[in-house]
Amino acid sequence: MTEPLPPPGETPPVEGSTAEAHPERPDGVVWEHPRVWLSLIVIGCLLVAAFFVIRILGL
Repeated sequence: MTEPLPPPGETPPVEGSTAEAHPERPDGVVWEHPRVWLSLIVIGCLLVAAFFVIRILGL
């Protein structure tokens, strides 16, 4: 036997609301800011480049 259809305007109990299924995390976590990681990579590249420039000038 099949289940009776829900009345109009009601959500079936199986589906539910997805608005509360995924709570939004607060902003400010370092992993969510790619500019921080990009700046760290650029600073690291500049330090490595400076090391080799100093080595070449020291010859």
